Amino acid sequence: MSQLQAVEIDDNPFQAWQLPLSLQNASALQNFSANSANIVGKIPDFFNSDVFPGLSHLHLAINGIEGTLPSGFSSLELQTLWMNGQKGDAKLGGDVDVLQNMTSLTQVWLHQNSFSGPLPDFSGFQNLEDLSLRDNSFTGPVPPSLQSLKSLKVVNLTNNLLQGPVPVFGSGVVVDMSGLNSFCLTKPGNCDSRVNALLSIVRSMGYPQRFAENWKGNDPCSDWIGITCSNGNISVINFQKMGLNGTISPDFASLKSLQRLVLADNNLTGPIPEELAALPVLTQLNVANNQLYGNVPKFKSSVAVTISGNKDIGKDKPSPSPPGSSPNSTAPNTIEGNGGQKKSSHVLVIVIAVVGGVLLIALIALLAFCLYRMKQKRLSKVQSPRELVVHPRHSGSDNESVKITVAGSSVSVGNVSESQTVPGSEGGDIQMVEAGNMVISIQVLRNVTNNFSEQNILGQGGFGTVYKGELHDGTKIAVKRMEIGAISGKGAAEFKSEIAVLTKVRHRHLVSLLGYCLDGNEKLLVYEYMPQGTLSRHLFNWLEEGLKPLEWNRRLTIALDVARAVEYLHSLAHQSFIHRDLKPSNILLGDDMRAKVADFGLVRLAPEGKASIETRIAGTFGYLAPEYAVTGRVTTKVDVFSFGVILMELLTGRRALDETQPEDSVHLVTWFRRMYINKDTFRKAIDPTIELDEETLASVHTVAELAGHCCAREPYQRPDMGHAVNVLASLVELWKPSDQNPEDIYGIDLDMSLPQALKKWQAYEGGSQMESSSSSLLPSLDNTQTSIPTRPYGFAESFTSADG
Repeated sequence: MSQLQAVEIDDNPFQAWQLPLSLQNASALQNFSANSANIVGKIPDFFNSDVFPGLSHLHLAINGIEGTLPSGFSSLELQTLWMNGQKGDAKLGGDVDVLQNMTSLTQVWLHQNSFSGPLPDFSGFQNLEDLSLRDNSFTGPVPPSLQSLKSLKVVNLTNNLLQGPVPVFGSGVVVDMSGLNSFCLTKPGNCDSRVNALLSIVRSMGYPQRFAENWKGNDPCSDWIGITCSNGNISVINFQKMGLNGTISPDFASLKSLQRLVLADNNLTGPIPEELAALPVLTQLNVANNQLYGNVPKFKSSVAVTISGNKDIGKDKPSPSPPGSSPNSTAPNTIEGNGGQKKSSHVLVIVIAVVGGVLLIALIALLAFCLYRMKQKRLSKVQSPRELVVHPRHSGSDNESVKITVAGSSVSVGNVSESQTVPGSEGGDIQMVEAGNMVISIQVLRNVTNNFSEQNILGQGGFGTVYKGELHDGTKIAVKRMEIGAISGKGAAEFKSEIAVLTKVRHRHLVSLLGYCLDGNEKLLVYEYMPQGTLSRHLFNWLEEGLKPLEWNRRLTIALDVARAVEYLHSLAHQSFIHRDLKPSNILLGDDMRAKVADFGLVRLAPEGKASIETRIAGTFGYLAPEYAVTGRVTTKVDVFSFGVILMELLTGRRALDETQPEDSVHLVTWFRRMYINKDTFRKAIDPTIELDEETLASVHTVAELAGHCCAREPYQRPDMGHAVNVLASLVELWKPSDQNPEDIYGIDLDMSLPQALKKWQAYEGGSQMESSSSSLLPSLDNTQTSIPTRPYGFAESFTSADG
C-alpha cells in the first residue's frame, strides 16, 4: 500500500465499517474520498503529517462518524476537508480549534454536525475560499480574522448559536447566515456595551452553549440567565452550578455596577484576577468549589469572599489530585475585610449560623414547594376550557416558559412537558401533548372564526376546512377543522401525525403549528396566518382575484423557499420526513411574498432507508411520481418529482392537470417535455406574463432543465433537494427583488448561499487547467449532499418525450 495515492469509494452501501489501522501504511496517500460509504466510529489518530505527509484531500462526508477532530489534523497540509452530514445521534462534535493551524485549507465543510464552542482564529489562512459550518452549535462572535479574509468566496454560518454583532464580509463573498443564531441585532451594527462586556467575560469560559441559547437580543437585563439588573445596570451575576470550564475573566472588572458575583460549584481553574478587587460596589464574591489556585487578591473589608473547596488556593500552581481525593474542605470558607483572617472565636458562631441558615432555607423551600403544588392543582382545574389560551413565548422554543391567560389573569408557568388532560366542554377532553405549543379551547376557536362561518373560510383540503380567525391579543390564525366524521381511520391518524410532526419540525419556510384543540369529536389545528394565501391563487387565479402576475424574480425566490423547506424535511431535521402532497395550494405566501410549505397532514416519518410501502396513496394527481402512483413506494424522490411539477407550473403558468387543454396537453409534465425539445416551441410555452430578455431567458432555461431532471421517470435519475437548492440559489443571486425589506428580522434569502459546491464543480467541469495526470487527486463531488453537477450521477443526458 505504500504506493497508493488516491482512494475514491464514494456512495457505496457497505456494511458499517471503521477506517482500518492498515490505512496508515499508505504513506503516499494524497486523496482519500469516502463520502456516503457507511463509515462508523471515530477518526483514527494516525491522520497526521508523520503518517500522511502528502495528504491533500480528505472527504468523509455523510457517514456515521462520531467523536472529535483528531489533534493530528493540525499538522496535515490538507487543501479540502469534508466532514459534513454525519448521521446518527452522536455525530462529530467538540471544538474545531485544530483548524487554526490548518492554514493550507481552501475548502472546509463541517455542516450538519454537533460541533460547538467558538470559531478559531483565521488570521493565518491565505487561500481559504469555501467555509460551510451551518447546522452546528458554534458559539461566540464571528472572528474579525474570518470577516476580513481576502481569499474567502463562500461562507455558510446559518443555524448555529453565534453571538455578538452580525458579521460583515467582503462584497464578493456569498454569505448565508439565515436561520437560528444569537446575534445581538438582526442587521450589522454595534452591540450594547453590556452585551460586549458579558461576551468578553464568557470568552475565557469558551462561550458556554447554555448562555448562547438563552442570551437573546441586545438587552442583558431582559431575562438573561444568570444576570440581574438594577436601573438598567448589571448588579448581580450568578453562574453557580452551570458546568463552566475555563478561567475567571479579569473583564468582570468592567462592570462597575456589579455588587454580587457568584461562580461557585463549577470547574473553573486559574487564579482569582486582581482586577476584581477594584470593583467599587462589590459586596460578595463566591468562587467556592472550583479548581482555582494562586493568591487571593486583597479585597475591601466590605466584601465577603467565599473560596472553600479550592484546595490549591494560595499555591502558585495546581497540584495533581490523588485517586479518590476530594476538594480541600479545610480551606477557609469566608474571608472578611483586609486580608480576611477569621478569628477562631468566631468559628463556632459561623458554624451554628450556617447550620441554622441551611435549616431555614430548607423549611422555606418546602413551604414554597407546597404552595407551588397547590397552585398547579388550581391551574389544572380550570372551570372551563373556554377560558384557556396558552401562548408560546418564542415560537419554536421548547425550553421557554409560556404565558397562560385564564379568565383574564396572566401567570407564567413552565413549558407543557408531559401529557395532561383538561376537562372538555362537550363531554370530550382537550388533550395536551408534549410540545411547546399553545392549547386553545374549542369555544375560543368558535368565537374567533365566527362559529366557523363560511365568510371565514380560507380553503378546503382533503381532511377538512381552513378558517381565518383572530385571537383576543390580535394574533391572526388559520384554523384547520377536521371533518366531524373523520374521527377514526385516516382522519384521526392524520391528526395525530400532524401534531407529532409539526411539534418537532421548525423552519422559516414551513408553516408553523401555533396550537391545537382536541375536544370530543372536534379535531383542530391552529397555524400561523399567511395573508397572501396560496401560490395557486397568484399563479392561476391572479386575474380573477385582481392581483398582479408574479414576476420572474419572485417566482425564483418562491421556488427557492420551497426547495429549502423540503430539503430541511428530507435531510436537515433530526429524521427525514416526506411531504407527499407538494402542490401550489399547499404553498402559502406572506405579505413579503416569501413562501412557506403547509399541510403536513400527509407527512409520514420515513423509516430506515427513506423508503416505505404504503397501501393507501396520498397526494394529488398531476403531482404524483410514477412509481408512487403505480406501486405506492415512498421515497424522498416522490417530493422531488412534485417539486419539478411546481417548477413547470411556475415556468408556464399552467396547472399540472388542465382539462381545458387538448387531450395531448392535459398533463403538464408530458406536454412540457415535448415543448422543451425545440427552443421555439419552448419559448411559446413560457408564461406570457413573464417579461423575457436575454438574462431572464437563460435563467428560465436553467430552471426548465432542473424541472425536467426532477420529473425524471426513474427515481434514481432525480436529484436530491439539496441540488435544487444549489441551482436556484445561484440564480436568485442574480435576481434581487426591488422591494426587499432590509428590516426583515428573518434575514433575506436573496443573500443566501451560492452553494459551496457550485464554484468547485464549475472549476472542475468547465475549465480546470489541471493536468490529467493529477485528475485522480481531484475531490469527487458527485455524491456529496450539497454538490451540484449539472447532471448528477444517473441523470439522463437530456429529458425528452421518450422519458414520459
